[in-house]
Amino acid sequence: MEKVAIVGGGSIGVAFCIVFARAGFAVRLYDPAQERRLAVKPEVAARLADLAEFGLLDEPAQSLLARIEVFDEIAGTVRDAVLVQECAPERVDLKRELFAQIDAYAPVTAVLASASSALTTSSFADALPGRARCLVAHPGNPPYLIPVIEIVPAPFTDAAAVARATALYEAAGMSAVHVGGEIEGFVFNRLQGAVLREAYCLVRDGVASVADIDRVIRDGVGLRWSVTGPFETVDLNTRGGIASHAQKMGPAYERMGASRGQFDPWTPELVERVEAARRADLPLEEWDARVQWRDRRLMGLIRDRRKGA
Repeated sequence: MEKVAIVGGGSIGVAFCIVFARAGFAVRLYDPAQERRLAVKPEVAARLADLAEFGLLDEPAQSLLARIEVFDEIAGTVRDAVLVQECAPERVDLKRELFAQIDAYAPVTAVLASASSALTTSSFADALPGRARCLVAHPGNPPYLIPVIEIVPAPFTDAAAVARATALYEAAGMSAVHVGGEIEGFVFNRLQGAVLREAYCLVRDGVASVADIDRVIRDGVGLRWSVTGPFETVDLNTRGGIASHAQKMGPAYERMGASRGQFDPWTPELVERVEAARRADLPLEEWDARVQWRDRRLMGLIRDRRKGA
């Protein structure tokens, strides 16, 4: 049984215990605070009980709990690990200290990953002897329910470490996304941030209330996006696909951006690049069938919402 080490017993560390234990890994977790070490297994057990209630466990919760060990020192935690998942607070000084210890004690073959939300690998691992195996693996929260994980290498990260990390996270049931560069906020938080910035502006300008903006996302945009992402959504919303959408709606979106001081027009070259990616995924002759698929998925979501109301 392959071993995964988790450094940090907060909410993300607890969540990763579930992710990896559910996938059959032996999990070792370290936290410097005794209070947190004592809380980890009860918190995991509570979340496993909820998952079991919804039929989201393939094994008894006790079997998963038995795969998790809690340690009071780093060396024993990371020994023999194939992956070390750091889940400490978002502080450069703390991550530098932890990664120095992890790099010293973990096997040379182990991937060293940080669950950082914004800090880049270069900011805390640049001076390490083993920096080539270091990267950011930024999850959604909680990762046992939101499976996407962003793999963000530094310029010095070895491609083999990226490939190994991708394979391990996908073996744990996660959906790995490769981020092509160390950009603050990565992809998840930049997209989320763009929506939040506009939401705050709409409240500030008296356009909509906080509750109504949440309603628009929850019952409108977010409902669609839970089935299709933003590019596929507009691709399926307009007959002729995303190129037709860009032709019809691009000028309006450009004006919306300009009203916020942002000038990022959808140039013909950019639209062609996005269209090529969409057509590679969905030829236009399959467009009608995919629209029907989308509608049926939405019907299933709406039915399940009504059941849980």
